[in-house]
Amino acid sequence: MKKLLTSLFILLCFLNSHGQDLQKIDSLKRLLNRSEEDTSKVKLLFALTLEYEDHDMKKAMSYTKEGGRLSNRLNYTAGKLKYNKRMMYLFATLTQHDSAIWYGKQILKIATETKDSLTMGIAYFTLGERYNFKSDYETGIAYSLKGVRIIERLDTSSKTRGTLNASMAANYLMIKDYKKSIEFGKKAEILNRKNKNYKELTSTLLNQGNAYDALGQDIKAIEAYKESLSLCDKYNFPSFVAMNCEGMVEIMDRQNKLDQVKYYAEKGLATAIKIADNFNIMSCYQNLSVYYLKTNQHTKAKELLFKALDISKANDYKEAGGTILQSLSNVLYAEHNYTLASQHQREATKIREDIFTESMAQKHANEEVKFETEKKESQIKLQAAEIRQKNILNYLLIAGTIAFFAISILSYRNYSHRRKLQQAKIDELETEKQLTATEAVLKGEEQERTRLAKDLHDGLGGMLSGIKFSLGNIKENLIMTPDNAHAFERSIDMLDSSIQEMRRVAHNMMPEMLVKYGLDTALKEFCTEMDRSGMIHISYQSVGMQNTEIAQTTSVTIYRIIQELVNNSIKHAQAKNVLVQLHQSHQEKLLAITVEDDGKGFNTDQLKQANGMGWLNIQNRVEFLKGKIDLQSAPGKGTSVMIEINI
Repeated sequence: MKKLLTSLFILLCFLNSHGQDLQKIDSLKRLLNRSEEDTSKVKLLFALTLEYEDHDMKKAMSYTKEGGRLSNRLNYTAGKLKYNKRMMYLFATLTQHDSAIWYGKQILKIATETKDSLTMGIAYFTLGERYNFKSDYETGIAYSLKGVRIIERLDTSSKTRGTLNASMAANYLMIKDYKKSIEFGKKAEILNRKNKNYKELTSTLLNQGNAYDALGQDIKAIEAYKESLSLCDKYNFPSFVAMNCEGMVEIMDRQNKLDQVKYYAEKGLATAIKIADNFNIMSCYQNLSVYYLKTNQHTKAKELLFKALDISKANDYKEAGGTILQSLSNVLYAEHNYTLASQHQREATKIREDIFTESMAQKHANEEVKFETEKKESQIKLQAAEIRQKNILNYLLIAGTIAFFAISILSYRNYSHRRKLQQAKIDELETEKQLTATEAVLKGEEQERTRLAKDLHDGLGGMLSGIKFSLGNIKENLIMTPDNAHAFERSIDMLDSSIQEMRRVAHNMMPEMLVKYGLDTALKEFCTEMDRSGMIHISYQSVGMQNTEIAQTTSVTIYRIIQELVNNSIKHAQAKNVLVQLHQSHQEKLLAITVEDDGKGFNTDQLKQANGMGWLNIQNRVEFLKGKIDLQSAPGKGTSVMIEINI
């Protein structure tokens, strides 16, 4: 009557079971007494469950249920999931498979709702194991394989591979393919030793011992059982002790080592009683009765078997009850109480027959459900086909109506779009016309400025220079009084000033530096000259302007814009400081111009009512260059003009 183990997530990585720590338990209880009714208390309750579940099933169940109630009250999803995991583990340990399956399906439901793929895979696998324990291998294998596929896709770590191999070993043990069980068990053993996963190693060795025992390889079975027991003692895993001891009892009984039978049966019983594991208490009573039967202590053997029988009835362990009745019958036969022995043997046989009948009835019921389900699905498909046929005409009518309205809407939108395109084209032509006119005006203006500058420089400038030279020669041939000489010198100085002013005017009309050296150098000289004049302090900064080639028309237009903005700062803003910045971005092919002053500023709304030509000229020049202008100003806060032009 061996209690098989599964070693995947039910016992280990899914449910995180571990040895008991009394100091930690005391600490957790103190925290629990001071905790509020919140999620922190839920976590404390489940932490206590972990400490007790391998040592005191009743306390573990109590803390788990309290944690579940509080999680439901708080609507705490993580707590609900943890509650179902712990309950599944506890009922699996108690071999109450139907209850374990119910909680497993709750885990699957929550994992699906929260899209927790790994937990879904684990839930499918553990449900498969529970169905295998119920001998529903078809359902069990389907669930297990679905779980394995999900888990392997999400987690390929060494620990997971070890756990999967251990679980496959347990599954093959259940279907009595012992060689396959040993094959997977050895793989799991190697990985578990490597990962130092001692609890899973303990269960793997137990299952290997059971497989070797079933094959009659007593030496290897004893070796596996003893190492598993050693790990139980070393790492405090009491839930495995009784099962290992049961395996040892069977082997020692076959070898007629009755003292060893008693030793292992009593060891298993003491541990099972300590952790309140009713199934193993029952099993150990039956194991110990073997010793008393073979040493002719029949009364003691019957006493133990009656205790085991009471536990089987109280917990509805039908199959175990049948084996106990058979053992009781054997004891009664040894006492020559043939009547009562025969009665118990008939009861044992009836239980076996009832179990077989129930199993067949369950299979029959499952087949009926499957048949009815397939029948209903066929009817549903037929009805769905009829509904689809009936709805095809409706769909066509609806589709035709929708298509008519869609075509009407698209036609109207197409008409509106064409009108918008035509209007946009008209607007574009108007803009091009304005830009062409502006370009013609600006070019004419610059040509006229160039002509006037040349005429002033070459014509009037040459004449004034000639007059100065003639007067210089006359001075050397004249004899003048000191007063006349002083007046003559003053006239020469005035003539020099006139020549310089004429040159300045000619330079402003068409800067020679702009033509010869480009925009950056011309602006630098312009700002330097303005700064030297003492009227205002001007700072000039340029970035990325070296070796930049800009068309002359564009350069002249930019020069005039900056010239006009600086004049505005002097004339209107009464500024003391002006900053002129040029930034050329070669990647974006963008020229950014900034002119800032610390003048008195103004309300920008005033520009809408302004009658002057200065700002209008600036805007026209920026539009001509297809640029953007941004003006920021406020009374007492100076003025900042930002212009961006694509070069």
